[in-house]
Amino acid sequence: MKINVVMVEPEIPQNTGNIARTCAAIGAKLHLVYPLGFLIDDKYLKRAGLDYWDKLEIEKHDSLEKFLEKYNPEDNNMFFASTKSKQCYSDVDYSGMDEVFVLFGKETKGLPENLLKKYMNKDIRIPMRDSLRSLNLSNSVAIIVYEILRQSNFDGLREVSEYFEND
Repeated sequence: MKINVVMVEPEIPQNTGNIARTCAAIGAKLHLVYPLGFLIDDKYLKRAGLDYWDKLEIEKHDSLEKFLEKYNPEDNNMFFASTKSKQCYSDVDYSGMDEVFVLFGKETKGLPENLLKKYMNKDIRIPMRDSLRSLNLSNSVAIIVYEILRQSNFDGLREVSEYFEND
């Protein structure tokens, strides 16, 4: 299964660097939707991604509108992560999908409300306590993409640690 992580106007370079590292580790494609809240050569972004940048497939988009024109939600398995959703991310059956897109909004505002309203049947959330606003963005990405991978039996990922391969 091909996983596409779509970051819509991310603001914090360390989060995007961590997400890039996760994408590299699992073979997911990272989409960056402009404007970004930092420069792409930001030292914190590079540091968080460590030496994984050359192992990462990145596609840049000038705007959310241009991304949605290229990858129409009606033609793709597209999900919108939001704290406002009623559907839990783990209730979706991703197992039969060849390709999945998961959109994540900026740290301070999330995804645009009009987008969430338009695709209410495609929005997903991570359960958490009522008294808190949200999880860290890079943690949210990891939680959701690893559920997608779990449902596909971690296809394409190493099953055994190098440490135990010679035993």
